[in-house]
Amino acid sequence: MHVIGLVAYHVFKESVRDKVLYNLVLFAVLMIGASFLIGQLTAGQDIKIIKDLGLAASNVFGLFIAVFIGVGLVWKEVDRRSVYALLVKPLRREAFIVGKFLGLAVTLAVNLAVMCVAFYVVLGLMAWLQPAVARASVDAPVLDPNLVKAFVLIFVHLLLVTAIALFFSTFSSPLLSAAFTVGLYVVGHFNADLANFEAVVHSKPVAWVAKTLYYLLPNLAPFDVKAAVVHGQPVPWGYVAVTSAYGLLYAGAAILLAVQVFSRRDFK
Repeated sequence: MHVIGLVAYHVFKESVRDKVLYNLVLFAVLMIGASFLIGQLTAGQDIKIIKDLGLAASNVFGLFIAVFIGVGLVWKEVDRRSVYALLVKPLRREAFIVGKFLGLAVTLAVNLAVMCVAFYVVLGLMAWLQPAVARASVDAPVLDPNLVKAFVLIFVHLLLVTAIALFFSTFSSPLLSAAFTVGLYVVGHFNADLANFEAVVHSKPVAWVAKTLYYLLPNLAPFDVKAAVVHGQPVPWGYVAVTSAYGLLYAGAAILLAVQVFSRRDFK
């Protein structure tokens, strides 16, 4: 565990020093702030627009961090040939992969926390400057604590994407890894359609393949509770817990596969 912690710490330190990471976080915070200005243009819908754009910005730029840093975690070590020195030391390959994943997980947690705080600051500023608009927001309170549930699911959802990106990075180039990860991300949001594919096609083999893919591919749609939270619909903590458990189990399976692939690679 001590070795895994050291790897995770170095990944976090390296990620924090990455200028691309700073730019993404800064841009996300600016997008959250810009949502305040955009909200002024739509009378009566200001709070909803700010919440919608703020959650969307946090998700999108968190996704950029997960994909574009995740796909390079292993490849950079191999490309710089530093992996040879690392694996000569008393560092098991599984500890190397798990440490890389945990390091980026901490990085995502810190950056999402920054975005969440910025989000609530913008909403608080809105409530302070325009109390009448805040009172008119009858669907949900301006500083709705349920927004935290959306951020929790965004974080778990990004952990799953990170695990997938790390898996692809163990055997592919960053460009292909990013393409595979984004492709799975897009498919994952429409995965529920595969469950009912047999109602669209009349071929039993095709329906069976679609059903198999439904269970194998990640189902990312349940993590998106943005619309429900923005419109004040209830999102029980039980739902958050079950959905998070699914995401963590899938991420764990992806990391296990990444360990198996990386353990079989020959670096000679």
